[in-house]
Amino acid sequence: MDHPGHNKTSSFSHMEFILFGFPGVTKYRPLLALPFSFIYAVILSGNSVVMLVIVLDKSLDTPMYTLIFSLLATNVVYTTAITPKMLLGLFGFNQITLVGCLVQIFTVYSSIMAESTIVLLMAIDRYLAINQPLHYQEIVVKHVIVHSAVNGVFRYSFVVLPLVIIGARLRYCRANIIPHFHCESMMLFSLGCEESKVQVAGLVMRTLIMFCDISIILISYLKVLQTVLRIAVGMARYKALHTCSTHLVVVVLIYSSGFLISVLYLPGNSTSYDLQNICSAIYFLFSATLNPFIYGLRMEGIKSNLQKRWGKKTDLPVQHRRF
Repeated sequence: MDHPGHNKTSSFSHMEFILFGFPGVTKYRPLLALPFSFIYAVILSGNSVVMLVIVLDKSLDTPMYTLIFSLLATNVVYTTAITPKMLLGLFGFNQITLVGCLVQIFTVYSSIMAESTIVLLMAIDRYLAINQPLHYQEIVVKHVIVHSAVNGVFRYSFVVLPLVIIGARLRYCRANIIPHFHCESMMLFSLGCEESKVQVAGLVMRTLIMFCDISIILISYLKVLQTVLRIAVGMARYKALHTCSTHLVVVVLIYSSGFLISVLYLPGNSTSYDLQNICSAIYFLFSATLNPFIYGLRMEGIKSNLQKRWGKKTDLPVQHRRF
């Protein structure tokens, strides 16, 4: 027979949580806000400048630069979904509702899935540009856009939406403290009253998608390399290899940190919360910080545009002295 208070207890569920990132740092926590505020400012300014250049320069109105713009915009979205709340948490404003938590999970995971799709499309774009130059525009417009839409729907349907829906249906009665600077889904679900395997399933699905993407990306760039070495010579070969190597640097940054995170959150892993927090911060902020500099310094279209716009300002005093 059930106890009198059983139904009341079984129906209880936390609706508000505390984000306690970097739990090992108990003294001078607000000082952590200094480096993270600086990094966030660099992300916002760096990505915005390169995005603005792509929008203003009509010569950059190509599929490749559109994908670069989309990647940088995605960087801004997911870092903005995480960083302001993290900074407030360091000053004690660390409460978040279940709805807020689920919105953050949806935004962050959607952005990560979008980032993965964009990087994959970049590889396909370079493959088509090198191997099918005569039909490049037609193929990209007709097939690649459709592919990206189907790919996006698949990822949302099998990775992001199930996490949010099941997260909304779970009851949370164990505790309401999440030892992380953002609503990490596996940590949130571990607070549920019942043992849930959804976080493990979500992690497995994310990992499988990551490995599928990496396989397609590597095959695409190997095909590009093979074609470039066989056909292109001189400056044409240099430009093709330079562009592809730029994309590969970004691929390595994104997927190496993503793989590390997948390992750290495996069930039964005894990694400390602080190390998980640090690695998550690197995962979310490192590539978002470097991407605008990588593309701004290595992509000739963006680099020459920045130099031209900067040169107009810096050359004025010099030109005035000549007369």
